[in-house]
Amino acid sequence: MVVLVRHAERCDRSTHPCLGPADGITRAGSDSAQAVGQGLVSLGMTQADVLSSPLTRTAQTAHYMFGKDAQTQEWLADCGSTWRNDIVAHKRAHRNLVLVTHSGCISDFEAMNGFNHAPKSEYGSSLFVHVDKNGQLQVLGIVKAEDWSSLPYK
Repeated sequence: MVVLVRHAERCDRSTHPCLGPADGITRAGSDSAQAVGQGLVSLGMTQADVLSSPLTRTAQTAHYMFGKDAQTQEWLADCGSTWRNDIVAHKRAHRNLVLVTHSGCISDFEAMNGFNHAPKSEYGSSLFVHVDKNGQLQVLGIVKAEDWSSLPYK
């Protein structure tokens, strides 16, 4: 399983109190990121490889999701036409992969895979993707950050 997570609420686009630099996330965003992380752990994704874009807001989101720093990868900020192949290349057999990235990257991915969704993903939303043994991708769906608490996984 691969999960593409959009970073939490940005400081520079909010009036909520910030955690740190202007390019980071808000305190409310850190709470939301923790809820997303708890939801993923409850689904059994404790043995996931977690990668994030190197930008502050994605690195902070990943940290608050799992309580530790993620490995940063430049390709998660740049995206582009090779993004689908980059995802497949980083997906290891028998391991889940969580990618903390940006709305533009997620939108590009959705368009590449024929998944109709909103033009811009919401803060903390999680796009679930199945990768089969031949590297074929199937978009399974989206869980919004605020919806984790209403799911029956607990």
